[in-house]
Amino acid sequence: MAILITKLTIFFLRLFGRGATTLPGKIALKICPSLFSDLSDRFRIIMITGTNGKTTTARIISGMLNQAGINFITNKSGANLSSGIATTLVSSLSLTGKSLVRTALLETDEGAFKILAPKLKPEIIIVTNFFEDQLDRFGHVYATLNSVKEGILGTPESKLILNADDPLCASLGQTLPNSVDYFGLADDVYPEDYIKASSDIAYCSNCRSRYDYSSNSFGHLGHYKCPNCGNERPQAQIECTQVLEYDNLSSTIEIMIKDQKIAVKLALPGLYNIYNALAGAAAGHLFELKEDDIVKVLADIESGFGRMESINVEGRTLKMILVKNPTGFNQVLEYLLTQKTSCTVAFLINNKLGDGTDISWLWDVNFEILPAMQDTIKSFYASGTRAVDMAVRLKYAGIPEKNITIEKNMQELINSMIEASKENDTLYLLPTYTAMLEIRKVLKERYNLKEFWE
Repeated sequence: MAILITKLTIFFLRLFGRGATTLPGKIALKICPSLFSDLSDRFRIIMITGTNGKTTTARIISGMLNQAGINFITNKSGANLSSGIATTLVSSLSLTGKSLVRTALLETDEGAFKILAPKLKPEIIIVTNFFEDQLDRFGHVYATLNSVKEGILGTPESKLILNADDPLCASLGQTLPNSVDYFGLADDVYPEDYIKASSDIAYCSNCRSRYDYSSNSFGHLGHYKCPNCGNERPQAQIECTQVLEYDNLSSTIEIMIKDQKIAVKLALPGLYNIYNALAGAAAGHLFELKEDDIVKVLADIESGFGRMESINVEGRTLKMILVKNPTGFNQVLEYLLTQKTSCTVAFLINNKLGDGTDISWLWDVNFEILPAMQDTIKSFYASGTRAVDMAVRLKYAGIPEKNITIEKNMQELINSMIEASKENDTLYLLPTYTAMLEIRKVLKERYNLKEFWE
């Protein structure tokens, strides 16, 4: 009964142009609360969780599965709570409950993971990283770590793929019985200036002494060692050994997989995407892909919905990049520094439940690097429910008030950005999650884009 009603709900919602990504799952779970436990043996589950990079990593692993010739389903829309995952799984069942596809790749919210993992018993779990995010929902980052740890404790047979450069992430492999493959950057290969890790996460999880870092990529990620108890970064089996070249379009890197080195030109720009590529390469290795196949996937991968998504808009290139916490936002701003030609930037900041209602985190973002870019960035826009707060933050960062435009109407925002730019310019939209859904709906209707769940 749950399967039939859920499938009918999906059909009618899609018929009326709705995403049908969460409501059908809510209905299925209401009818059958044991749904996940009941379905666990019908699928080979691969779960991805962590603070940043889940959706992009899922797209890369999707490419690895395709390259390996493995049919699979995935929550491509990014609906990663219990309801979205229930919708994804039920949509791939026949009316008799038989799974039509054996493998399920599931991006999973950090908060939902501890409930879902023990029920679904995934074969592989990828954890990208842990950063402060939505404090009103998750609390301190250690609460998120403990939530994920609790989920993994319920599935000790799962293979783990963990970020060696993140002390919190790596600690999961050091304290749990699961088998682990680590990924990370080799010592001192990150091409940006070394910045001493200042987060309180840069303290040893065993004895609370401050880690010594021999190199640091961003945030608390890097090569660390506790001077007191000796706790240190584990050896990575999949490692970026060189960043050969990077700009605002792509990165060329060298990856060591076990004992084999490969050179890869990543189709994804942004140095933070190197970590996502390494996680994807680690999964590809588990799928027994050859090195040439892994290179092909990483070279061909396209940006996902709202994650460096690129759209041709009236002779201009519009790029939409999700921002949701200080560390991720800082990495996007660092990416903007690679922009060499004229551009316009809009910050779309909402404080709805899907974004986190507390926006004080904006004051932890390093907007102070933007004044140095005013020869490149011609105009700054603030939009969303907290547009005024965003404009104030830009003003305090040193952006002249006359260069900041507040425009809450998203149709008018696009019009104004186009009018303020010229052909071949780049228009950047940096939205929080619900603002991303809103602006993409406007763009979809205006430029006939694919639906976000397609």
